[in-house]
Amino acid sequence: MSDHQPSRRAFLSASGALMIGLASPDAWAQAARPSPKSPNNPDLLADSLDAYLAIDKNGKVDVFYGAIDGGQGLETSIAQMVAEELDVPLSAIRMVMGDTRRTLNMGGASGAQGVSRRGTSLMKAAAQARQILVEEAARKWRVQPGELAVKDGVIFLRSNPSKRVAYGKIIGGKPFRENVRWNGQWGNPHDIATDAPLKSYKDYKLIGQSPRRIDLPKKVFGEQDFPGDVRLPGMLHARMVRPPVAGAVPVSVDEASIRHIKGARIVHIKDLLAVVAPKEWDAVRALRAVQVKWSQSDPAFPSHREVHAHIRKAKVTQRTIERENGKLEDGLAKAARVISGEYEYPTHSHASMGPGCAVADVRVDGATIYTSTQKPHYAADGVADLLNMPRDKVHVVWMFGTGSYGRNDQGDATADAAVLSKALGAPVRVQWMREESLGWDPKGTASVNFCKAGIDETGEVIAYELISRGFSRENVSTNEGRASATLAGQLLGAKLEPKNSFNIPFASYTFANNRVGWETIAPLMDRASPLRSTHLRDPYGPPILFGSECFMDEIAVAVAMDPVDFRLRYLTHPRDKDAVRIAAEKAGWTKRTSPRPDVDRTSDVVEGRGIAYRRHFDTFIALVAEVRVNRRSGVVEATRLVCAHDVGLIINPETLRHVIERQLVYGTGRTTVEELTWDRNMVTSLDWSSYPVLHMQHVPARIDVHLIERPEAAPSGAAEMALGLVPAAMGNAVFDATGVRLRKIPFTPDYVKSMLAI
Repeated sequence: MSDHQPSRRAFLSASGALMIGLASPDAWAQAARPSPKSPNNPDLLADSLDAYLAIDKNGKVDVFYGAIDGGQGLETSIAQMVAEELDVPLSAIRMVMGDTRRTLNMGGASGAQGVSRRGTSLMKAAAQARQILVEEAARKWRVQPGELAVKDGVIFLRSNPSKRVAYGKIIGGKPFRENVRWNGQWGNPHDIATDAPLKSYKDYKLIGQSPRRIDLPKKVFGEQDFPGDVRLPGMLHARMVRPPVAGAVPVSVDEASIRHIKGARIVHIKDLLAVVAPKEWDAVRALRAVQVKWSQSDPAFPSHREVHAHIRKAKVTQRTIERENGKLEDGLAKAARVISGEYEYPTHSHASMGPGCAVADVRVDGATIYTSTQKPHYAADGVADLLNMPRDKVHVVWMFGTGSYGRNDQGDATADAAVLSKALGAPVRVQWMREESLGWDPKGTASVNFCKAGIDETGEVIAYELISRGFSRENVSTNEGRASATLAGQLLGAKLEPKNSFNIPFASYTFANNRVGWETIAPLMDRASPLRSTHLRDPYGPPILFGSECFMDEIAVAVAMDPVDFRLRYLTHPRDKDAVRIAAEKAGWTKRTSPRPDVDRTSDVVEGRGIAYRRHFDTFIALVAEVRVNRRSGVVEATRLVCAHDVGLIINPETLRHVIERQLVYGTGRTTVEELTWDRNMVTSLDWSSYPVLHMQHVPARIDVHLIERPEAAPSGAAEMALGLVPAAMGNAVFDATGVRLRKIPFTPDYVKSMLAI
């Protein structure tokens, strides 16, 4: 039984208290339910409506969103969803995001679930609040609730619209004291249920529209506060001191080496080393001047050029078959032809445009942290673990940051700041440096995809296998909820907690004998490694789809089928097929086999087209890429990308298009130029020259996004799904243009020229 009894509805209104029965106690007598008290703030109850929204005397609505907006426009979209169900103007909504004292742990911006999970939960809360307020007005006026209507937060009598009362007059800043049914889970799975019905999509007025984004004016006019802007009394600026060779730890530090810098100090705790100063530039000067004797270390990494050979030959630590039907070996034995292909994906840095930054103010009675981490509630948990402090004593204030693409360096900067603030007894601002951000952030793993297909005499695919192998995507946790997930924790000796995880969430194609799975290998270094692997934006996308979708084209070539027709042949879900058909139609696709038969491949410049498809949970996406390949220079350019995108109910079409376009641009960069480099000792790509990202002149000349409207379907995610298709679509297009199959990313000029010369 919950601590917060949900058997009665009670709140104060302008005319008094209303008590309405909601559910019998038996309906809530569920054994072993977790406490609804938020671990980060026991005053917040997950089964209380008040944890999700509040209405003040002026009718302004505070919406408590226990996750963040990493720049995708979620602040506006979630506000639309709540305003729609509550029947208030969008201007009445005030979003409170990611603050651990004011919001519940609803997870992160993970899996593009901001709308599909967090947004729909808040819609239910809004519908419940609206129902309560209408019932209170009906009680006061002694009419039936059905005789009332709501517009812009004002309830009125349908038969006499002059008889009206605003929400603010009824609730007036008081708590609802109403219960919701919580599913008993924190983080991404968090959800609630209520008895209030949601609107039909046919009645929507705000959902489906594209109002101006709430977050943009402050950003455009330079008024947005970031963690780096926080200034606290007595605050010190810090820079972390990292070793020149991975695995080395400080043996001794020459304090005299920074004595000439006013106020500069050294902080050396176990293997964690930093310099601090009252002025930021002095901290930078101290970082450059400090003399450290490092321990001997010989990590003997295989270089980035050798990493795929290492992945192939290393011992497999875990093998998991995600999906299997039929008998693969029997299908292969019966096949008239068996074809196979291998595809290599590189290691990527998160490469956020601004390195990690956080401010911590740790005191005896608690800690306040300012950070732009993707998962602030888990950051609070991690800080509590690091500092041996109760979780409810750590308050994390989330702020907009400079990038949130999976588990980037923001979580590590947060942990660094907390440790230093406790050690110094003063607020500390930690700002990572560019070389530190690229060199020491958690990385997206390199991988090798092993693909195989059996084809019978009629050209039917009767066997298919995909095995993806790489380093675990949870060598360090995808959030910083434990000390062991951060560099600071590992340098302080936290017990390591790696997991073997790679995962292939969905495979749309149906074959008679099918096996899809993954394998992981051990990390190159266990503790405090610059090559720690974790989630990077669309973790289940590019590393897998580059292989699987390029191989689909290989099979289509083998059976002499048009690539679109081939996919449609083995897709069964109508939404799968619609996405492929629409992308092809909008791209002006003409049916033919690949490679392109009407091109002079001896010419310097050739053009081609390719398609790739994926279903990620309930999001359906197809992407057509048109490319231009300069055979002489080796340069591959995406001249046009055409994306058909189905997310079910569309909340904000313009924002959705922008989110998809940005992914496609980002994916183009990761396909053509991005690759982390390292030698046997350390990461070597430490700036924008050695770790290039896409420049404006190389952005696809044209991007067409076609949204497939399905208002009757539940909304699903969009913030990272299209990204995963770019490498495969471009790879297939290069093959179409040149007749040469590229088998590794990135498509650098040198690599392309070497392949064309074969």
